[in-house]
Amino acid sequence: QVQFVESGGDWVQPGGSLRLSCAASGFKFSTYTMSWYRQAPGKERERVAYITAVGARTNYADSVKGRFTISRDNAKNTVSLQMNSLKPEATAVYYCNAYVTFNPWGRGTPVIVSS
Repeated sequence: QVQFVESGGDWVQPGGSLRLSCAASGFKFSTYTMSWYRQAPGKERERVAYITAVGARTNYADSVKGRFTISRDNAKNTVSLQMNSLKPEATAVYYCNAYVTFNPWGRGTPVIVSS
């Protein structure tokens, strides 16, 4: 069964940094483009970033470009998101999944950016 376990979320002050991690299992991880998504309170889930199967290409939402970095380790079936210069609007629950998403989703990891 497909499983995603996200971790690393926390409360952080504006301008701070966090690194999120996701352990994936139940599918051939190394062959899939992987993404990070987030869902802020009262809003739809949105894709934040993605990375192709061998990590050759990445793409970011305009709102995080230049501040977030997605990476992956195909040997460990993990995908990470380094978030720098965090803004209050980054407050959300963060999820990982494939670019073409699987069900079920993981529980996500909450990020709160507030002073």
